[in-house]
Order: sequence, then structure tokens, then C-alpha cells
Amino acid sequence: MNLTNIVRWARYSLALIVLLSCGQLAAQPINFKQAVLLVSPSISSPMRETAPRMLSEEIAKRTGIVLEKKTSWPKSGVTRIAFVLAQDKEFQGVNVPVSVAKERPELKPEGFRIVSEATSAGTTLWIIGADSRGVLFGAGWLLRNLKMDRKLLELGSPVDVATSPAYPIRGHQLGYRNTANSYDAWTVKQFDQYIRELAIFGTNAIEGIPFHEDEKPSPHFKIPAADMRIRLSEICQAYDMDYWVWTPATFDLTNAEKRKAELAQHEAFYKACPRLDHIFFPGGDPGENHPKDVMPFLEDIHTLLVKYHPKAKVWISLQGFSVEQVDYFYDYLAKNKPTWLQGVVYGPGSPPLAETRYRLPNQYQLRQYPDITHTIRCEFPVERWDQAYALTLGREAANPRPYFYARAQAVSAPFTDGFVSYSDGCHDDINKVLWSMRAWNPTMDVDDILNDYGRFFFGWHLAEAVANGIGALEQNWQGPLAQNGGVEATLALWKTMESANPTLSTNWRWQMLLLRAYYDAYTRRRLLYEQRLETKADILLTQESGSDPEKVMSQVLAIVNKADTEPVSPELKTKIVALCADLFASIGLQTSVPKYQAKGYERGSLLDFVDYPLNNRWWLADEFAKIRTLKTKEEQEKRLKEISTWENPGQGSYYDDISNVRKGPRVKTISDDATDIAWWKDGFSRTRLSSQTFQRSPALDYDNLDPAAQYTIRVVGFGEALLRVDGKRLSPRLYNREADTVKEWIVPLSATQDGHISVTFDEPEESQLNWRQNSRISDIWLLKQ
Repeated sequence: MNLTNIVRWARYSLALIVLLSCGQLAAQPINFKQAVLLVSPSISSPMRETAPRMLSEEIAKRTGIVLEKKTSWPKSGVTRIAFVLAQDKEFQGVNVPVSVAKERPELKPEGFRIVSEATSAGTTLWIIGADSRGVLFGAGWLLRNLKMDRKLLELGSPVDVATSPAYPIRGHQLGYRNTANSYDAWTVKQFDQYIRELAIFGTNAIEGIPFHEDEKPSPHFKIPAADMRIRLSEICQAYDMDYWVWTPATFDLTNAEKRKAELAQHEAFYKACPRLDHIFFPGGDPGENHPKDVMPFLEDIHTLLVKYHPKAKVWISLQGFSVEQVDYFYDYLAKNKPTWLQGVVYGPGSPPLAETRYRLPNQYQLRQYPDITHTIRCEFPVERWDQAYALTLGREAANPRPYFYARAQAVSAPFTDGFVSYSDGCHDDINKVLWSMRAWNPTMDVDDILNDYGRFFFGWHLAEAVANGIGALEQNWQGPLAQNGGVEATLALWKTMESANPTLSTNWRWQMLLLRAYYDAYTRRRLLYEQRLETKADILLTQESGSDPEKVMSQVLAIVNKADTEPVSPELKTKIVALCADLFASIGLQTSVPKYQAKGYERGSLLDFVDYPLNNRWWLADEFAKIRTLKTKEEQEKRLKEISTWENPGQGSYYDDISNVRKGPRVKTISDDATDIAWWKDGFSRTRLSSQTFQRSPALDYDNLDPAAQYTIRVVGFGEALLRVDGKRLSPRLYNREADTVKEWIVPLSATQDGHISVTFDEPEESQLNWRQNSRISDIWLLKQ
């Protein structure tokens, strides 16, 4: 290589080194430890104060770093965070960056752009909002993406993100009422913090429940409900959130005196609220008024409403309306075209969503009211939920179901203009975040949302681990619990994170996720243990056939009652009790009626059911008491044999526990509203576990049958059972309608010649009954004679 080439190579190498160095510098994160905040005067109050205060306070909590707010552009060398509006051309003599992209989300309602600009004078991070909400949501994006720790405050560089929401309504109901399992224990400060955190994740609406005549004051109220509903309005005003209120009429609207009093109560509330945007009137849940009385009442409400809040709107749901009432409503819209009505709310008990959108004139909006708070007996039950969970965790346990709700929202959202969720407590916190973020961006990856959640609430170093842990908790509820070994792996994951992060022990979200991990594992260990005890008891009953019934029954009870006398994993229960105490102290979560004064056992009182029997020991004790009253030993032995062979009817015969995911292998159907899980005696029913799971019209398939054998179908349940075999209705030879009694049918030999039968049940016409009084089928046997 000659000298000229050497020089050229040296110059090339030097240039390459410079380029690489520049690239490395460009890739360095932006350090905000010494940053200052600047706010454009074009941002109106109160957002001009709210957004920078929110950013500064949340950073200070996590880092100890307090960002200073400046009124003038600082000299060079200082990192700046500048809040401006997209309409601003310049800010204090500095040009506001303008995107050259064809699509500019920062110009759309609530949209924003976050862009970093590095110059010789220092780095500026611009938060450019389309409007005041855009500024707020831009600050929220920054908080979700900053790397924050003690004395650490960084953001990956360079940054240029622009986005706007897909749906204009993204809200959650936070009812300060006795029914709630936690909200009723909150202070104004806690509501402010929670609403702020919802805003950080894209929420733009809060729904309160200002008055409900059926509600009694909660023993946990920090201030009277009448005062709190005004404070919620003030908080929404500070964060520029829409303030909705849910206001049913549970009295007869034709009663002139009560109607007048109700309107007066409404007007007083409207007058007292500094901000009020929407009134939501649930048509028939609760309430029994016909729309011919409801619509004039709502028109009167609107007249009073706009006196104090000229831009406020009125909405109605058709929940609980009959077909005639629904038709009346749409006829009313067609004839009167009310301009005072903003739209319809779709919720549980409403006519189908697609039908509602089809029948609703285009000038009216459609808002969803999804139930994200319940697990059973609800709009979105956990499909094929194991009975052990249903009996213990119940209806309002911590229920992160991000992957399920992403699918559910994707199906329903395109028919709507957005949602305000139904929520009765902070236990559904992750579901709120999922719904808000996916309503902002329907294609946002669930794992990315969970990473944001973990990063913001627990620390950047835990983002991925928390996302995995939340996903694992959702998987804990999939399929038969006894077969789900992942439950133990989930507990191990959370225990590892718990021991490595002791500073999070007072964080209520952390406590709630830990509670689920411990509770799930404890329930699984109890299930395996207590079912083994019952299996041993059944074997003893079979082996000791012909022995002294009294002695056998005593021995059986001694075995199954070891669940109480020699409990499994008591250390897990101790931890569960401690976490429930921590949650009551940190966020007011009421996991027990006697201990924490929850309103009812169905309202998240999982601590009261932590040791609910997962075998039939209560039922066996009661049945044995009945057996002792039988007159002869033969009668006693017959009944004992029925009990011992209940789930094991013998070779060539089959048993299915309807709606029990573990013990109903031939059942093809599910109950899509989860009314297949009983709620009797406040959850403390002593009936056989199988009788507490049921369906109205199950379907089963049987294979590998003996063509030469005679079969009988036996059913235990309540009410009617309209059975068909291979589509043909059979007449019963035994038919008892009382609860837990037997019905039987003989299967024609012709039906089993191919070794297969399909068993179905016609659903009886019982629309006049409350669903709790509907017929049900809990146990089915196919018995080979």
C-alpha cells in the first residue's frame, strides 16, 4: 500500500470513527436530573398548572428529583421540558418543532406529539398537545416511558412520537357508595391520585353515583357522599376530564310528588357541581318505569341541566326493557327526534349491541358500559372457571384479565363511540388500564400495556417481569385448577419479585397481585388435598360395606375433616390474612364482612371464604345425620352406597358434574352469563358441591357405548329437564321436580347401536321467573344396566 492509499485509509477510518461516535452520542438517553419545566401561556387553566404539577410530583415520588418550573427560557446547557399547544408557532422566541408527516395526530382532539430536539444550547423535550387534554396525555406518555429510580431520570433518545385516540369516550365508574368494595373508604386525596393515574393511561372520563335512594351510608365514608360527589367534580375539572353521573329512578315516575322531589334533587346537584358533562339514566337496571314516562322525565332533567352546564348531555340505557318497551323507545326517537338526547348506553341486560347500533339513528352516539369488575354471574364471566375459585375468590377478587378483555373490546368497540366501564372497586385496576389504552390505540400490544403498567407503578427494572407475572395470573384461571401446575410457578415468580423488592411492600397494587398469587396457590393445594381426602373416604365407604354404619360414618368424617384438623400449607393462609390486612390499610379494600365491614359476602369478601370446603365434608355431615334417622340398617347401607358411588358409578357407566370444568368431560356447553355457579346462603351453602354448578340446557356426547347394553340416564337438579337423545324427546320413567331430586329415562337400544349418543335438553319457557328460580341440571349419569 503506497503512502497516498495509507493517507486515504487513515482519513476514512477517522471519518468512520467520528460517525460512530456521533451515533453513540445520539443513542445516549436524555438525562432529566437537572431539567426545568416551561409551560406555554396558551395552555388554559387549570391544565397549565395540572400537567406540569402531575409530571413533577410523580417524578419526585419515584426519584427524589424535584424539577423546577421556570417562566423564562433558560440559558444554554440546561435540559428543558416544554409544554405547548400545536397552535403555538414559537415559545419564548424558540420555534416549536413542526412535523412534516402527512398524518399529524397532534392536531386531532386530545392528540399529542413528544419530540426531542438537541442543539448546541441543550436538549429540549417538547410536549405538544392539540388541546389541554393532549398536553395532559402527553405528560402521561412521558411518565409511562421514563426510566425512574432514586436519583435516576432518563428517557431513550431521540424521541418523536405522535398519537391521538381512536375513541372519544374512555372512562370508568368510581362510585362512592356502600356497594363498592374499596371506593367508599377513600379520601379526596386518594380519589385525586387514582383519577390522575387513570389519566396517565389515557382515561378522559369519570362516572360518579351521586344519589341512589336504596343506598345506605357506608361505615367507611371519610366525608358524606353529598360532599364527595362535588369533590369528584372538582377533580375532573382540574384534570379536564368529563364528569358523568349514573342516576337511576327506582320509584314510580307517575308519582307526581316523588317526581318533583327527584327533579329538585337533581337541580341542586347540578347547581353545586363546578363541572358536569353527562347524565346517564339506566332504563331498567335498576328501575321499572316505562319509556313513555322515562323520556319526558329525561327531557325535564336536560332542561334543568343546561341551566348550569350548557354543554352537558343526557344518555339512556335500554337495560331491562321488554321488547315492547324497546320498540316504543325507537318509535319515540323516530317521531320526536329529541335533540336533548345525546345517545344510548349499552350495558348488561341491553338488547344486542349490533342491533342497537343498527336501530339507533346516526345522530345519536352509542356508549358501551362494560362490566370489567366481576368474574361470575356477570357480562364477561371467566369461561369454564374452576369451581374451587368460584367458591372462594368469588365475584370481586383482584381480576387482571388483560388478554381476555383485549379480545372482548376488539369485538364490541367498533359499534361504539367508546366506553365508561362498570366498576365496584380497585380490584379491576389492570382491566381499567387495558380498556383505556386499547380505546386509545386498538392495536396496542397487550404486553406493551402491561410493561407500561409495571414500569410506572413498580419501577423500570420490573416492567417485563411484572408483565409476565400479570399474564401468569390470568393463566392461573384457565382450565381445571388441579391440572394447572402453572399456578405454583406463578407463585414462585411473585415470591421471587417480592423478596427482591421489599420497598414495594406498602404499594397497594403490589399487595393485590401478591394476594392473588398466594390465594390461587393456596386454593389449588387445598383442592388437591381435600379431594384426596374425599377419595379415601369413598374407598372406605365401599370397602366397609356391610359394617356398622355408625362406625363407618364416623371414620369417613374423621378423614374428610382433616381438611380442618390438619390443614395444608397454613403458611400461605397466614400470608393471605396479612395481605388482606395490608390492603385494608393501604387502599380500603374490604375482603371480609365481619373483619373489614364489606357490604356483603358477594362484594369481594374472599377472606371469609379462604377455607370454604373444597370437598363435600359439610354435605356428608348433614347426609349422615339424615342416615342416622333411617329405621333399618339396610336403608342406611343403601344410602351410603349411593354416596360412595356418586362420582364412580362403575365400569361402563359415566358421570358428569355439569359446569365443573374438572368433572364434566363430556359436557359441550357453557353458560355464557355464568349463572351456572350457585350463590346460596350468602355463599356458605352446605349442599353437595356438584349441586352448586349447573346449566339449564346442557349438551353432552357419549362414545364407545356397548350396543348390546341397556342404558339409563339419571339427572339430579331442580324443576324441568326436557331431555332428548339424538334429537328425539324421551319420556321419563321417574320425574321429581324438587331440588336435588332424581329424574330417569331409559335409552332406546336403537340409539346406542352405533356406540354413540348425543344428549341435549330443551330450555323450558321460564321467562316469567327470576333466573335464580329457573330450572337447573347439576349432575348427569349414563348408567349401564
